[in-house]
Amino acid sequence: MPSEKTALHERIESGQPLLLAEISPPVGSDPAPLRRVAQRFAGKVHALGLSDNQDRVRMSALAAAALVAAQGVEPILHMTTRDRNRIALISDGLGAQALGIRNLLCTSGTHQTLGRYRAAKNVFDLDSIHLLQVLFDLAGDGSLVGEEGIEGAGPFCLGGTAAPYADPLELQVLRLAKKVLAGAHFVVTQPIFDLERFAAWWQEVTRRGLHEKVAVVAGIRPLADARQAADYAAKRPLPCVPQAILERLAAQSGPSAQRAAGIEIARETIGRLSSVGGLRGFEISCDGDAAAALELLDKCQLGVN
Repeated sequence: MPSEKTALHERIESGQPLLLAEISPPVGSDPAPLRRVAQRFAGKVHALGLSDNQDRVRMSALAAAALVAAQGVEPILHMTTRDRNRIALISDGLGAQALGIRNLLCTSGTHQTLGRYRAAKNVFDLDSIHLLQVLFDLAGDGSLVGEEGIEGAGPFCLGGTAAPYADPLELQVLRLAKKVLAGAHFVVTQPIFDLERFAAWWQEVTRRGLHEKVAVVAGIRPLADARQAADYAAKRPLPCVPQAILERLAAQSGPSAQRAAGIEIARETIGRLSSVGGLRGFEISCDGDAAAALELLDKCQLGVN
């Protein structure tokens, strides 16, 4: 079993900037589209995240991560506690390691009522903080799955999510601190639209020195059109999408102009966040439009060096 750290893990420890992207596995079993997308991101990001049935039933994130790795792109496997109990989660983690996938992002997952599978039963045997801790300690302590420890498990590069827009703000900062204590090496924020609220959250994060203990990566999501933006804002009132952004998109004539405006808004957000001290980088979420994410990377002149 490999014992060396992943390239992402080493970069985090070096203190260098991070540039990530997140995609959703395809709806279906054809690996060709996923391979093509992975090839387009090769050399442009440090790692590529694979979401875990975020909004609908998709190809297994574990299988997708293996396919991405085969294209020479370092994957980040998302592991959602919504759908699996502790046995299945740890089993998937060990399976991922066997396939050479050791960047794991632990998340509770988008509630099923916000997707197409509203009738599905959730599990939540562990929460995302417990999952981080179990994976971090797995080699020496597997008590949560009835083991003394599992020899050779890890080392994993563990990630989590951060919620600058959920209330109360103090509780979200406390949850971030718990994730750090549980073993998170990096965290990715919710997509950032409301910069004023993000600044308030960041002030508390830095006041506690959490940014010095974990690499905080800002989530960036280009909004493709006015309808998508309105739907996103309606389903997820938190994170906040300011009304000014919705109006700016709606004022554009036609899908092409709205898409261009969405990319420009994301570019402006990256520009303003680039001056935030202590922030380690960005993760661009594609939401099915890899071309928009790649265009954003080029416009911002973001590179992996």
